[in-house]
Amino acid sequence: MKLSRRRFLSVASGALALPAVSRNAMAQVWPNRIVRLVVGFPPGGGADAVSRIIAARLSELWGQQVIVENKPGAGSNLAIDTVAHADPDGYTMLMTVRAPGISRFLFSSLTYDPDADLTAVCQLGTYVHLLVVPAVSSAKTLQEFIANAKANPGKVTYASPGVSTPSHLTAELLKRTAGFEMTHVPYRGVAAGAMNDLIAGRIDAMMNTTGSLLQAARGGQVRGLVVSSAKRSALAQEFPSMAESGVSGFDVSSWYALFAPAKIPQEILKRMNTDTAAILNEPAMKAKLAPLGLEAAGSTTAELNAKARADTELWGGIIKSANIKGE
Repeated sequence: MKLSRRRFLSVASGALALPAVSRNAMAQVWPNRIVRLVVGFPPGGGADAVSRIIAARLSELWGQQVIVENKPGAGSNLAIDTVAHADPDGYTMLMTVRAPGISRFLFSSLTYDPDADLTAVCQLGTYVHLLVVPAVSSAKTLQEFIANAKANPGKVTYASPGVSTPSHLTAELLKRTAGFEMTHVPYRGVAAGAMNDLIAGRIDAMMNTTGSLLQAARGGQVRGLVVSSAKRSALAQEFPSMAESGVSGFDVSSWYALFAPAKIPQEILKRMNTDTAAILNEPAMKAKLAPLGLEAAGSTTAELNAKARADTELWGGIIKSANIKGE
């Protein structure tokens, strides 16, 4: 039986509309099963703790379990790669401590495109980094630490939660700005032996997030020397700023944020953003995140994209000049 031209166009038009209808229907019932939140660090550190607080509250809000999946390694690149290749159905999210685009400067080849394969969801908040030394260290100020490093070139070591993490890059920028050297010792997160080695004096210092170090510094396990910002942090006011410590013009803060696979249905992306931003405004959530040094603050997807682009440009230059290679 032959179809009239009008009948054919009507049938074809309906067929083309089916995927859109299907995607809209999927978005309306989302989520109806477990959502994975992938984080690039092991359990026990600041990024993991923030992820679990966010996951627990989103589980309550969505009526479905949001589980944290730890994928440490390669400066969080393994986690980024996992989410970039996940189905864009709204059931896999990434909690990242850095702009995914930074990976381009670290690895000679990638199996994903940070721009084409990932999309921004929402910022979770901002934090500063903390430079700490063993409690028995002779350095009681940043200037004393720098003086010791200059007097012992090549002998002073510092730990970070991994190559290319914001803490590592912040320490490298500090070295260049203040004109001293120290040797990087990367770990797979603060819980992967870094804190034990620092307390025991096997390494001389650590640069890491306030989320990972704030409680240890306040408890006297380690000594906090300086935060990475030009002014004191509102959530860690007992520690001096860079300006107070004699390093003018140095002002670094970082962020935690959620990303998702690209091509995720816009309805789901919008709900992810709206709901995440809403919980970050809750006083109870702010109170839970504050001890981790995180100033809770959401964002639009456009605002997060702009931050990621700016960070990629800033740290890309540092990575190239310092010849930093991804693990």
